[in-house]
Order: sequence, then C-alpha cells, then structure tokens
Amino acid sequence: MSYQHILVAVDLTEECDPVMKRAQALASSTQAKLSVVHIVEPMAMAFGGDVPMDLSMLQQQQFEQAKERLDAFALKHPQLTPENRHLAYGQPRQEIHRLASEQRCDLIIVGSHGRHGLALLLGSTANDVLHGAPCDVLAVSLKKPSA
Repeated sequence: MSYQHILVAVDLTEECDPVMKRAQALASSTQAKLSVVHIVEPMAMAFGGDVPMDLSMLQQQQFEQAKERLDAFALKHPQLTPENRHLAYGQPRQEIHRLASEQRCDLIIVGSHGRHGLALLLGSTANDVLHGAPCDVLAVSLKKPSA
C-alpha cells in the first residue's frame, strides 16, 4: 500500500527536523503529497481553563508568531507550498484529526519522545493523535541514540 497524502504535525522546534526528514523520504518514495500542520493551543488550556483575564490579544500575537515560524520552517522545505501549510488553533488531537479528514490524508506523521513515568501516564500529543485517528499514524522517535 502506498500513501497518497501525508500530513506531518510539527511543533516548529529543532526536534521536528527528523520528523520532517522521515516524512520527506516517505513522500518521495511513494510520490505522496506532503502537507504540514502546526497547532496553536489556547492559552487557557495551559492554565487549566480558568483564567481571570482576557487573553485574546495575547492569543492573536501567539497565532501571528506561529504563522511567522511556520513560514520560516517552510523556507527550509520548498515542497511545502502555501496550500500545503496549515496553522490551526485549538486542541492538537482534535485539530490534527479534523485536518487529516478534511484533506483526505491517509497518513499522519508525528514526533514521539517515548516518555516514561508521569509523562507517560498523562499522555502526549503523539499518543493523543494515535487514538481515534482517521488514518494511519507514524510516530517518529525523537530520542537520541545512546552511545
């Protein structure tokens, strides 16, 4: 089975470089379309949802900064045309699933830290995306190989 449309979820840090490299290699080998998405999480989520102030101005700035970072990221990856770059606002799992369905993606690629302990119990974006995904999910390990 070869993939037709691959969606790569990125956090726009240096850690997403190996994820993007894996996605590019897979897209190249299967002649698949490659799209990328970055999700901006609502600030209220970081504070448990109950914030006693209006964060709309800060959230707008956060979204604009994310757009600039996504555009800069795309400069390093010329195959990511403006129509293949997506920026969404919301809960990562829901937005990645929604976009994958809308764009008819048949593979989502995410980075995974392979967490242990408390982080493992609480889950991660990669784990969230895996559950209920509308298509296959590939988790690329971000752990540094031990020497």
